[in-house]
Amino acid sequence: MSKELTNRQKELLDFLKSEFSNTGIMPSTREIQAHFGFKSQTAAMGHLRALEKKGVIQRLAGKARAVIFPESLDREEIVDIPLYGSIAAGYADDATEQREAVVSVDVRSLGLSHSRSDKRFALKVRGESMIDAHICDGDTVILEQREPRHGDVVAALIDGESTLKRYIMDEGRPYLKAENESYPDLIPLNEMSSQGVMVGLLRQF
Repeated sequence: MSKELTNRQKELLDFLKSEFSNTGIMPSTREIQAHFGFKSQTAAMGHLRALEKKGVIQRLAGKARAVIFPESLDREEIVDIPLYGSIAAGYADDATEQREAVVSVDVRSLGLSHSRSDKRFALKVRGESMIDAHICDGDTVILEQREPRHGDVVAALIDGESTLKRYIMDEGRPYLKAENESYPDLIPLNEMSSQGVMVGLLRQF
């Protein structure tokens, strides 16, 4: 199968590789449309189909942002992680709402192994209470279900509400510390439990 690409196809392939390298997430057809100024998502899909016919990408049926590079199939480094809505990184908010969505990530680039992939999930960050830890509004955090240690960043359920904060143990009693001096620390009145420990961060530039 010929891999000779038109200039536009080369630009699209470079865009896919650049976005995936920077964020760990393939751009959606809507993002491709916006980047190149296509009139519709159908036009973006047409260019993706052309790249697939030339063998430089592969699209997977039933997968979100379903584009992978053939060379990644041999490395087996691409893992689908469920995306369970969003979480407040500000004041505590209502518990996250689960959604039928996934993010496809390169576990090697995040320094993760495959062995605990079934224990991981992703959440979209809302708010700025963790900006001094370089976690910004709109980022996607990858979390792993395990017991937190002092200093871990966690998605925690505190008195019935969820938030993303740093887990601190003080004389045997846990509380949640913000990484922004404009936000107070959160001390549980009744109960607090960790939903997951942050192990990775994805950012859409």
